[in-house]
Amino acid sequence: MPPETPGERFDPLVVLGGGYAGLTVAQQFAHRTRDRAAVVVVDREPVHVLRTELYEIGRLAAAGRDVAPWTVPLARALERPNISVRTGTVRSIDLAARRVQLEDGEIAFGALAIALGSEPAYYGVPGAAEQTHEVYRLSGAVRLAAAVRAVEAASPALPGERRPRFVVVGGGSTGTELAAELATVDWAHVTGVAARPPEVVLLTGSLPFLAGFSPTLIARARTGLRRAGVSVVTGWNVRRVDPGRVELEDGSVFVCDLTVWCAGLEAPSLVRQLPVPHGPGGRIAVEPTLEIPGHPGVFAIGDAADLRDPESGLRVPGTAQAALAEGRAAAANLVARRRGEALTPFRYRERGAVVALGIGEAAGAVRQLSLGGSPASLLKRLVQRDYARSVERGEPPSLI
Repeated sequence: MPPETPGERFDPLVVLGGGYAGLTVAQQFAHRTRDRAAVVVVDREPVHVLRTELYEIGRLAAAGRDVAPWTVPLARALERPNISVRTGTVRSIDLAARRVQLEDGEIAFGALAIALGSEPAYYGVPGAAEQTHEVYRLSGAVRLAAAVRAVEAASPALPGERRPRFVVVGGGSTGTELAAELATVDWAHVTGVAARPPEVVLLTGSLPFLAGFSPTLIARARTGLRRAGVSVVTGWNVRRVDPGRVELEDGSVFVCDLTVWCAGLEAPSLVRQLPVPHGPGGRIAVEPTLEIPGHPGVFAIGDAADLRDPESGLRVPGTAQAALAEGRAAAANLVARRRGEALTPFRYRERGAVVALGIGEAAGAVRQLSLGGSPASLLKRLVQRDYARSVERGEPPSLI
């Protein structure tokens, strides 16, 4: 990149969100510009959360308030000369004036990457937002872990042979991994009392179970859940949620000690309200280059973006793997836009998928190879560890 004219001022690239997509675009843009261009990363928390590991409720319950294993300080991950981290909540985005309003001031941007992630989608189901737990945010996972631990600690006093019952709503990877985790944790060891193992019910709804995954992986997942003791209920969506009670659209009722909502995500309200084209869940309908139509130099990536593969017509999945790929592609196009060069359309190529099925178990598909059991579980652990270490070093992960 040619050096900037001495004394000439360029407004920075502002990255909203320090998750998988936001962290990657900031790191890659700084690398591609050789740290000559200013970058400001804004996030409500000073840490990058390893969100794909938040289903590990047993470890979270045992850890109590120590959440360090699930976070990396942004200041460490983004320790480069021209990157600054600003902790705060984004109040509004003015695309025309090219300004971002925070709770304690505003930032003018020369370029912008919107990577604000997502939040649970409750689809207007009465009681869903108020009466359920979620694991999409670290705070939500911590609250769930504390609630599960409390229920399990009190379980020896339950009448007769009754065991705690946990209901998980959602048949995607998050719901599947969480249900298997809850069913296979040694809760007696975690709580220090003779805790009774829970009954776990997974309500997959009317959509296909693990939609988008390979048939072999889905079959392995079904077998893994059965071995873990998880009851899988398919075919009907949730009608309403009340304290200790989940009702389905067919009238059936599940009495439970707690409910976890893993039934899908939508863009944050701030993103949904932007005056730009939107796709399902309020995600921003971006150009194939990940740029927002009509706003040169403004990109949406990760869970905030809606993009269809031009060949298959399928939406690019809202996974960490896709977010990392989008972050790299957006960084390249941000540099191209800055230089006045042509932008490159983003093409997503999935390298594989692994779904955890409880302690030491998983199902995976990597290219043409199908994995199950402990080998798949080990692969997932290796990928997670490689990513966390790479983030701490400010380097791209080698296994994703």
